[in-house]
Amino acid sequence: MSYESEKQTFDRDGFVVVREFLTRSELAELAGQLERYIRDVVPGLPDAHAFYHDRVRPETLKQMQFMQVDPFFRDYTHHPKWKALAETLVGEPAACESPEWFNKPPGIDHPTPPHQDNYYFNLQPPNVVTIWLALDAVDNENGCLRYLPGSHLRGFRPHGRSNVLGFSQGITNYGPEDEAAERKIHLSPGDAVAHHGMTIHRAEPNRSPARNRRAFAMVFKGVSCRRDEAGFARYQESAKKQHEQMGLKT
Repeated sequence: MSYESEKQTFDRDGFVVVREFLTRSELAELAGQLERYIRDVVPGLPDAHAFYHDRVRPETLKQMQFMQVDPFFRDYTHHPKWKALAETLVGEPAACESPEWFNKPPGIDHPTPPHQDNYYFNLQPPNVVTIWLALDAVDNENGCLRYLPGSHLRGFRPHGRSNVLGFSQGITNYGPEDEAAERKIHLSPGDAVAHHGMTIHRAEPNRSPARNRRAFAMVFKGVSCRRDEAGFARYQESAKKQHEQMGLKT
């Protein structure tokens, strides 16, 4: 598992695609565990762990976080293939705290606002990478990720309240020139895209009539990272208030 060529692209663009990151059997195992978790664990979780567009409609589940409450996903954070890619990209030992799952169900107008993950994380240095694994075929129609190449090298852009469940802050000055420079990432199940914590990215709503856009992600932080606890606390308080205003129990 050598990813040195991927690191060159990652350092230049702030993201890199890894085709067939998981084998067919590895993907099947992960998919089966996710089905179990959604069926058996999610019904007993608090709202902040599993977000629905409409909680009375299970098919509208859109995001799961803090998945390390489950033994399988707690142990999965140590998966050697994921750690090897993450540590090559950040250039130092790295660890994952919390796996996540994302979906854009069909028939729901729900974009992901342009944002930088490290605006949420508050890490310095921002030596952090998110590895995003496609569970479904992902393309323009069902809401592929769109990256702004090289944006990880240009610092923070201003963020403000987005009113988007699961992404409480979005970039406030993102315009047509930014959109024209975006790279749209199409993936097959088992493909992964890894992006730097400062890389700007977003996604359109899922406009397909029947297809989901499901993904599993893990965030790996380099050992050199230190959190700005005051900044992180401010972000957490802002997110909590938005969730409460949306009727979620925190």
